Amino acid sequence: MLLEDLQVILKVAEFRSITAAATHLNMRTATASAAVKRVEAFLGAELFVRTTRQLRLSNAGERYIPQCEEAMQMLAHAKQNMQHDLGKIEGELRISVSSDLGRNVIIPWIDEFMDVHPGLSLKAHISDSNVDFYRDSVDMAVRYGSPTDANLYGFKICDIPRALCATPDYLEKHGTPTHPNDLVNHNGLHYQLSDMVHDTWHFTNETNEYKVKLRSNRTANDSDLVRRWCVKGYGFSAKSILDMSEDLLTGKVVTVMPEYQLTPTEIWFVCPSRQSITPAMRLLRDHFRTKVEQRLKHLKEENMFRV
Repeated sequence: MLLEDLQVILKVAEFRSITAAATHLNMRTATASAAVKRVEAFLGAELFVRTTRQLRLSNAGERYIPQCEEAMQMLAHAKQNMQHDLGKIEGELRISVSSDLGRNVIIPWIDEFMDVHPGLSLKAHISDSNVDFYRDSVDMAVRYGSPTDANLYGFKICDIPRALCATPDYLEKHGTPTHPNDLVNHNGLHYQLSDMVHDTWHFTNETNEYKVKLRSNRTANDSDLVRRWCVKGYGFSAKSILDMSEDLLTGKVVTVMPEYQLTPTEIWFVCPSRQSITPAMRLLRDHFRTKVEQRLKHLKEENMFRV
């Protein structure tokens, strides 16, 4: 019996399927099946009851699996502690990031982090959908907004302003609004998450709140596509200033009506549990926080947003 066989056993127990466990672990079904047989032969007992339609834990499996899981966690923590004491940061980073933030901001920062720690490897999952840590085979996620699942563990990285952006060419052709109500005469580039289209934008200034619903000829469930449309001059976007930071700093887009602030957002670093956090993840979290603070400071120095 191999130590890796126990990882297969735990995934088979989780998914109630050898095929699904093999897919999750990026191995052939036959390889996973052989691992299950080796463990059962070593124990002298069947851990799973197999039928033509389903797989379930046997009585022996119900007793063994929880203890096996605890043992694997102890071994993983022992390895992490030893590597931390030796100053080693290595292993696989399995991280989920949203489309725009991930491609254009987070992944380049991870590349920098991996240059400093060459013992690390990366498995990136890019999606704007809510992360499922078991289905998506990831250990951490970077998302806008705090976790909605109370079972997850999260670190708030930073508050992030949102900005109303357009290209200079678009403003030259269609005019520059000076009040939120002026936006009804402009084209909004809308973002859709699940079944909700974010077509109503909320603004505040020192005294009032404004709610504006914009017409639109472009809607996407991919935040990076919304940003690209904005850079091409198709209309206004209302996005995180971090997502738009490179385009703002290079002058491809400009902020409009900074005295009217959009509802801000937050960046969170999310894990399935406190126990799942590794030394590499802690360092990466701190790296993200430093990079975000530096980027926001640069944007503020260039008068790209107001506090």
